[in-house]
Amino acid sequence: MSIVVHELVKIYGEQKAVNKISFSAKKGEIVGFLGPNGAGKSTTMKMITGYLSPDGGAATVSNINVADDPIAAKKKIGYLPEANPLYTDMYVKEYLDFISGVHDIKNKKQRIKDVIELTGLNVEQKKKINQLSKGYRQRTGLAAALIHDPEVLILDEPTSGLDPNQIIEIRNVIKNQGKDKTVLFSSHILQEVEAICDRVIIINKGVLVADDKISNLQQNRKTDVVKVSFKEPIKAEQLQRLSGVTSVNKLDTFTWQIQAADANEVKRQLLEMSLQLNLNIVSLQTEGGSLEDIFRSLTSLNRP
Repeated sequence: MSIVVHELVKIYGEQKAVNKISFSAKKGEIVGFLGPNGAGKSTTMKMITGYLSPDGGAATVSNINVADDPIAAKKKIGYLPEANPLYTDMYVKEYLDFISGVHDIKNKKQRIKDVIELTGLNVEQKKKINQLSKGYRQRTGLAAALIHDPEVLILDEPTSGLDPNQIIEIRNVIKNQGKDKTVLFSSHILQEVEAICDRVIIINKGVLVADDKISNLQQNRKTDVVKVSFKEPIKAEQLQRLSGVTSVNKLDTFTWQIQAADANEVKRQLLEMSLQLNLNIVSLQTEGGSLEDIFRSLTSLNRP
């Protein structure tokens, strides 16, 4: 396995930002790493790449324990952090030449040319980084992550700031790199994850809540989520009393998402409740087929 994470822990004060997370990823896999803001995604990525030290557990990259030998591990990793720190006073080619020197790359000129072509930086390669749009800065960061041809790619929000055409181009870059590398990347654009990944890891409040192929998650959850909209506002307690309901999530004043053991039974009970309480149901449907539905059902809080 190129990445092995075993019971990884990170504590800030009294808060466990990451709480005994374990997973692995092998060569040729592109794995989506998902979770709401503050779930611990970036913290986990920073521990895998050696930028943060764990308070428990271990991360191994290409059979190298990151805590024991961080320099050797980093040689195996290409990392694009969410903040994408760059030397903005440098020209694009100058910056990539500098990063090539850090990695002691042979035949730097050819390698720089290759990654500029790969990431679509051709038209901007002679500009200073501070003259680039956010999208082209992202491309520059990705080029720097790829410059030493790493075995493992860790990408934190790689398509942030890109327009739709650029997103498709970078998506293709990631898919091509995933053929012979291990790619772990996070994104809030769930459609991108569905387009690129076969497998996703989802964490919530520092805890792993799913690790499976998207197709399996869709199969397992395709009929256990009900979305209902009423004409009148109601209370969460009224829905939570329904038989078989496991969680209730308020989407807006009139719309609720209900997770249950049997969606059809809950729909029947909702219709009965609406008759008994003289409520008007505007829409009633089963959800769970999309990654967005799965993500929401696994990470949403029960809100009154």
